[in-house]
Amino acid sequence: MARRAVLVLTAALLASSATACSTSSPASSSPSEAKAGSGKTITLGFAQVGAESGWRTANTKSVQEAAKKAGITLKFSDAQQKQENQIKAIRNFIQQKVDVIAFSPVVESGWDTVLKEAKDAGIPVILTDRAVDTKDTSLYKTFLGSDFVKEGKSAGEWLTAAYANEQGPVNIVELQGTTGSAPANDRKAGFADAIRADGKFKIVASQTGDFTRAKGKEVMQAFLKSQKDIDVLYAHNDDMALGAIQAIEESGKKPGTDIKVISVDGIKDAFVAMTEGKINVVVECNPMLGDQLMELAKKVAAGEDVPPRIETQEGVFPQDKAAAALPSRNY
Repeated sequence: MARRAVLVLTAALLASSATACSTSSPASSSPSEAKAGSGKTITLGFAQVGAESGWRTANTKSVQEAAKKAGITLKFSDAQQKQENQIKAIRNFIQQKVDVIAFSPVVESGWDTVLKEAKDAGIPVILTDRAVDTKDTSLYKTFLGSDFVKEGKSAGEWLTAAYANEQGPVNIVELQGTTGSAPANDRKAGFADAIRADGKFKIVASQTGDFTRAKGKEVMQAFLKSQKDIDVLYAHNDDMALGAIQAIEESGKKPGTDIKVISVDGIKDAFVAMTEGKINVVVECNPMLGDQLMELAKKVAAGEDVPPRIETQEGVFPQDKAAAALPSRNY
């Protein structure tokens, strides 16, 4: 009887121990944590362009909040609009052996060497918001973002429709984004293509404003001094447009009336300006890419195939739609 009691007690202790192991093991990792193929938490290295605009600030916030929600460890770097800073950050991510690298390229060219280093290290790369100019598309897994050519074309199509019944000439000044960047190159090309067929449209001055409000104001001041007649301002982003509006008002002219204003992005401040009659149309460029980026990071970390290009859904907002759309602008 004593021997049987010992056996029963031993069995009970073993069962209790097994139960304790089975309940404590899952609790050691959060159910919200994203796992790479090996079962460890995914680490994403993200090299951001900078904080040059309201759009970019919203984009950064979207990525940071989405990573936290998805249980992905985020290593974040701000390049302050310098390509050399982004290249350094990517190399740091490679040394840290992150699972995935994502970045929004400051400019289009000059990435092949560092992207090959990432590929040789077996780290997949996702391009966000901006593309790169390379013949070797195997250097990155996918591009997530907007069609900048389409955005420029939409801006030009709105202009040609607005002036369809006027004789012209229509003198346009253009505030370009950062020189060499994909949005600057493509928004310029798309706009030029849309207005090319009608000779009354003339771009009389075009200069970079670096996507910043201060530079947009500075360049617009120069345009107003050098150009006798300006009918239209086409700005590659809202921050430059808002800076230019200050310059127009300080010159004694009325933005939206004396000089029509076309802009790209769709930040809240631009919609406010539309309700005040100072911007005539905004072509949307959606910065809220965080959730989509985290889903892609999980897939490429697991070795799954993803489409080579994923576009965001966007719209065109003329002045008469601004008031209704304003409450829904969360950036």
